[in-house]
Amino acid sequence: MAVALKTWTALGTSVHVITTRDDGLEPAITAVRKVLEDVDAAYSRFRKDSELTRLNANAGRTSQVSPLLATAIEAALRAARLTNGAVDPTIGRAIRLAGYDDDFSRIAAGGPHPALPPGGREIVLRAQLVPGWQAVRLNRRSGTVWLPPGVELDLGSTGKALAADLAAAAAMTAACDGGVLISLGGDIATAGEPPLGGWRILVAEDSRVSPSGDGDVICVPAGGVATSSTTVRRWSRGGELLHHIIDPKTSLPTAGPFRTVTVVAPTCLDANTATTAAIVHGEAAIEWLNSWRLPARLVENDGTIHYIGRWPDPSSVAA
Repeated sequence: MAVALKTWTALGTSVHVITTRDDGLEPAITAVRKVLEDVDAAYSRFRKDSELTRLNANAGRTSQVSPLLATAIEAALRAARLTNGAVDPTIGRAIRLAGYDDDFSRIAAGGPHPALPPGGREIVLRAQLVPGWQAVRLNRRSGTVWLPPGVELDLGSTGKALAADLAAAAAMTAACDGGVLISLGGDIATAGEPPLGGWRILVAEDSRVSPSGDGDVICVPAGGVATSSTTVRRWSRGGELLHHIIDPKTSLPTAGPFRTVTVVAPTCLDANTATTAAIVHGEAAIEWLNSWRLPARLVENDGTIHYIGRWPDPSSVAA
């Protein structure tokens, strides 16, 4: 099994770094911290000085962006294309109006944020009139992005998963040998040689728990694992209980039959793209996931569990 673990908080979520070699932990931690600092500066929606904030403020005009932000936007647009718009980065205004307008750790603690005005739900609904992801223009060669007037990008559906993949790659380079597992609030990426029997990963609705904890576990040899849930990032506004997964067709939090979806994929980015899209697809989630041919675990609102594809057998976990 993995022999070294470090946990801290960054990007408003829990960070877990696990290495198979004890002497690889500190170099891996240093590399991961640097990646997360760069990610925070590039595409945090909650920092007034982030590149993404400046880009959104410059909607309607062409903006020069860093390679990291360009990569993050490219990943978000790819997710939108692969999911036929179920995962859409242009829901920034909708999610802000729904109340997710600050780092979630402050929202969960009851921190101040603008009150939902009378008729607030209708205001959220009007966000659907903003042009979708197809109207975003990204030029990787020139390093420029153009957003239509009024569009606000939110990279939450893909950005954290991308950060996990980038952090795992950087940690593996720094650690030089063995294997690494990175978890950013339940978005899990691995790199290098896995422990004997594979990476033992806890599948849980609460993303704050350690991926190596006890409970419903699976073993994977490589790749990424992601879980999307409507039960953790929840808040109340205007007397309504809301969550952070927005249906681009309505600009409102989803109201489908599944509260949690977990997917295993070659990368964390692909896994999280699939889990988010499945929550948005609602009743059609199982059929849609089957078309992707990715192992998945879905939990209905009443607790009923469905397994899709070749879901890893928990009994394969080494004692």
